[in-house]
Amino acid sequence: MTAKTVSIVGDGGWGLAVAILCRQAGHDVRVWGIETDYVREVAETRESTKYLPGFPLDPDILLDGDIGPVLAGADLVLSVVPTQYLRATWTDLACSLEPGVPVVSLSKGVENRTLLRPSQILAELLGEDRPLAVFSGPSHAEEVARGLPTTVVVGSPHEDLGRLVQSVCATDRFRVYTTDDMIGVELGGAVKNVIALAAGMAHGLGFGDNTLSALITRGMVEIRRLGLAMGARPETFSGLSGIGDLITTCVSPYGRNRSVGLRIGRGETLDEILASMAQVAEGVRTTESVRDLAKELDVEMPITEQVASVLFEDKNPKRAVADLMLRRPKSEQEELR
Repeated sequence: MTAKTVSIVGDGGWGLAVAILCRQAGHDVRVWGIETDYVREVAETRESTKYLPGFPLDPDILLDGDIGPVLAGADLVLSVVPTQYLRATWTDLACSLEPGVPVVSLSKGVENRTLLRPSQILAELLGEDRPLAVFSGPSHAEEVARGLPTTVVVGSPHEDLGRLVQSVCATDRFRVYTTDDMIGVELGGAVKNVIALAAGMAHGLGFGDNTLSALITRGMVEIRRLGLAMGARPETFSGLSGIGDLITTCVSPYGRNRSVGLRIGRGETLDEILASMAQVAEGVRTTESVRDLAKELDVEMPITEQVASVLFEDKNPKRAVADLMLRRPKSEQEELR
């Protein structure tokens, strides 16, 4: 395939890992970050000690705090911005984006108050006729940067765009599948962070593998319920952006959301934890949005409800677990619906 110009909006760990990936695939890669001084430092040292320490950046990857040179002539734009900052970021940048250039969202969340998915925010800001895709799956930045075998899925109603992303990102260590189920791909990537918070809390409380397996299984039921209520296809949640991403996020020590839950389970407050973190744990704010969506659509999501109570209402995590365990007895067939 002819080399493409890939512009990446967002210089956090995931944005830089994807930059490394696309450069290894032979493409012209440009990265924009909002903190101009920090972008300049990374451009000079060729390493992000803040977001992706230990992974040198190819000298041919352009890093710039000016969006103009990053977006100029782009064949494909990857938006790697935390969901709660997505609207503000693209409100400022939209005028610099050339007409018709496709944009792929790598954000994993649901916007507070509006309850919009990242692709819906982008459509609102960039125009409904803008070709859009979403990109998700079990893909920790550190492992992608190390070149460990990873597989994800890109969702888009535009078949040609799905194939473009597939070809741009494909290497012998990175495989991409396609689907047209954008809703399912985005919801799987968003809600799994809520369940990962619960998994971290369980670990912090000293619980074992039985608890973790139950959380993953029951968490997947909640994700699927919400997804079906929003128009996603059930099979998506059996795939990479569903159960695949959920497993990785709940068990891996790399996961920021799991780490937040772990520290809460060990007795730290949410404010203390967030103040100590350099990167965003998407699941915290997403929990609020997902709880609101569940109420709006009348979808039962008990794990999500308890996580929200712990995060925002100072509920004791042990009490939350007890309340989950003491819910009305049901048949498993009833619970799987």
